[in-house]
Amino acid sequence: MANAPVLSVNNLTISVNGKTGYQPIVHQCSFDLHENEILGIVGESGSGKSVTSLAIMGLLPKGTLDCTEGSIHYAGQEITHLPHQEWEKIRGKEISMIFQEPMSSLNPSMKCGRQVAEVLQKHTKLGHSAIKEEVISLFNQVKLPQPAQVFDKYPHQLSGGQKQRVMIAMAIACKPKVLIADEPTTALDVTVQKEIIALLKQLQKETKMSILFISHDLALVSEIAQKVVVMYRGKIVEQDTVNKIFTSPKENYTKALIGSRPGLGNRLKRLPTIKNFLDNDFEQELVTTVQRKATHEKIYDSTPLLEVINLEKSYFDQVGIFRKSEFKAVNNVSFKIYEGETLGLVGESGCGKSTLGNAILLLDPPTSGQVFYQGKDITQLKAKEVKMLRKDLQIIFQDPYSSLNPRITVGKAIMEPMQVHGLYANDKERRQKTIEILEKVGLSAEHFDRYPHEFSGGQRQRIGVARTIAVNPKLIICDESVSALDISVQAQVLNLLNDLKDDFGFTYIFISHDLSVVKYMSDQVMVMREGKIVEKQEADALYKNPQNPYTKKLIEAIPKGL
Repeated sequence: MANAPVLSVNNLTISVNGKTGYQPIVHQCSFDLHENEILGIVGESGSGKSVTSLAIMGLLPKGTLDCTEGSIHYAGQEITHLPHQEWEKIRGKEISMIFQEPMSSLNPSMKCGRQVAEVLQKHTKLGHSAIKEEVISLFNQVKLPQPAQVFDKYPHQLSGGQKQRVMIAMAIACKPKVLIADEPTTALDVTVQKEIIALLKQLQKETKMSILFISHDLALVSEIAQKVVVMYRGKIVEQDTVNKIFTSPKENYTKALIGSRPGLGNRLKRLPTIKNFLDNDFEQELVTTVQRKATHEKIYDSTPLLEVINLEKSYFDQVGIFRKSEFKAVNNVSFKIYEGETLGLVGESGCGKSTLGNAILLLDPPTSGQVFYQGKDITQLKAKEVKMLRKDLQIIFQDPYSSLNPRITVGKAIMEPMQVHGLYANDKERRQKTIEILEKVGLSAEHFDRYPHEFSGGQRQRIGVARTIAVNPKLIICDESVSALDISVQAQVLNLLNDLKDDFGFTYIFISHDLSVVKYMSDQVMVMREGKIVEKQEADALYKNPQNPYTKKLIEAIPKGL
């Protein structure tokens, strides 16, 4: 490894320009990235990871966010306050970036090939046909299927993993010396995530470029990086080799990032949170095999709360004047769920998990099959009866921000379902009940009159949970309800869901592509692939001894850490 770093960040302070002047949000950060090295930066949302990467790319909005102290050096040249024209020569060519969300980073009105071609037009002297040839070669390099066809496709015609590969092709088009990957796998399935990590490692090996890999998942970073920088509240709290960070972390915050994630080994009664680690206040109480067996005997010694028989959901495309093609999103699915049970449902994006959930709730009614709730086939109910049923069957959506009305306060949002179902005598009683529910989910009475935008992601998810439990449902479908949350916030919400289950006797169908979370939450787990259930077992047994090759592939793809 070369002595001189290719990228050096020295005592960097980034400040936001507010009403009272500049306020620092990243404090005196220093780290080096050497040639042919992968450096991981980890920390939760708001720790300053992405802001630091935007500063390195010269993309901070001047006058709003500025580097107020320190310096950034690239290849011996200070680039902290370079003029726009100078940055144009470096950005994309020397230092490149894969952004977090490919759907919002790619132009939806431009074909994928043309978007990558733009980078080559700007930084090379290649002709039109040579550029097209180079783009197709790049698509081939990032292992996109049928690269020539992808060239002429729009972003919406590709899957999430394919869009991310287009972003990687764009970032490496000019063979940059430094590649910044900002949460490049956050929204992806474990198997696609594993492929992207392997691809980045392979590209780095071939081109000898240096990679700055940003993530909130330490286990994931351990699979790709050689060294790790840990950030917390705008400061670097620890940096060392991956091995040392994992085997002997010095800071409590680093220990918390490692310990807050559900493990695949022992089953904890409660997940420790960042606060527990920072306050040094937690005891790791384990759930024994005997306790778990006794709980299961009690749950399954009863009639099913819900039974799904041969459920199918088809969608049709017009292929000609007289002919339609059928796509079975849910294909002949049958299972039972018992009162007090958490049934996990896992599978990759597009396998039919959410479609199955929506079909059970009759939000998108099934094409055929039966759904028996408390012994009654709810697919045969009239509209008025379905409305009454909504009180018992509820859902917690994946994105709490888009499922809450931004124009009404959270208190009114929680009261609304109570009013619809005629619960409690008047609004005064409903308000009191809403405040009780807010406190139950870890919020307070003062939050009643605030709007959704005034809360963090974790708090909004708690509001989504509060709104769901406001009508005392029997069965709740949790649809990817923690997938977008930081590790510690995820631990808090999972603990909350388990507490509510104990307090109110809820039954959950827990849908996720994060297998470690599903194992922690579930009594039984179903694995779904291409609309079918390919395996169903008790959660611990499934992970110890998966029967289906697809289940084995999913489990092998989970980032394990060191």
